[in-house]
Amino acid sequence: MKSLIVAIQFLTRLPTPRFAVSGDEFAASMRWFPAVGLIVGGLVAAAGWAGARLDPWTGAFFALLFWVAVTGALHLDGLGDIADARGAAHRDKAHMLAAMSDPHVGSFAVVAIALQLLAKLVLLHALLDAHAWAAIALVPFAARIGPLLWSRWLPDLHTGLGSKFRGAIRPVDVLVWALALGTAAIWSRSLLAAPFVLILWGWWLHRTIGGISGDGHGAGIEVSENALLLAALVWLHLA
Repeated sequence: MKSLIVAIQFLTRLPTPRFAVSGDEFAASMRWFPAVGLIVGGLVAAAGWAGARLDPWTGAFFALLFWVAVTGALHLDGLGDIADARGAAHRDKAHMLAAMSDPHVGSFAVVAIALQLLAKLVLLHALLDAHAWAAIALVPFAARIGPLLWSRWLPDLHTGLGSKFRGAIRPVDVLVWALALGTAAIWSRSLLAAPFVLILWGWWLHRTIGGISGDGHGAGIEVSENALLLAALVWLHLA
């Protein structure tokens, strides 16, 4: 339970009891990231449902607003840093890493974040209009399985926040959440696309960035969420 609370504190702005934790306890909290995704997804779906009592666009706006607020835009920050880093990649790796660690927001970050939010708003509207509540609620859960996989698979890009999780994820953790994902797919079949989305992001990071970092985790969650929202919409149209 303590690790779950630490994970909630790290990934959200939800009120929780405060207590001191060791470095190992903080690292172990990653095992509960998907559970935090269930909490986020439930709250986002509820906000969307409330707004959709007026109309789907209002519901989509409420859902998006709550999604950003409850996570504190943590993952959007990672997406922006990755976008700026790729914008500097035409020079050399040193410039890429410098751009990733630069606290200032560049033009690539602004464009990436704007497009991410716009895409999420449109996808939420379409899913709310189709009353796809389960898909909306379960997408944040599936996306947060990614950091467990990426931490075990990819090398550390540098010593930083992402490297703190190195070694904390056991094979059994990945297996448990993979089984949970398979169970969740009973309610939202489009989640079967999640393993492909998560592996594709890890492959892209390894090929273009060279490893995993806190920014890579955050950007991966954001990209995976939109990809899975799109998969849910495609599934609805094909079913």
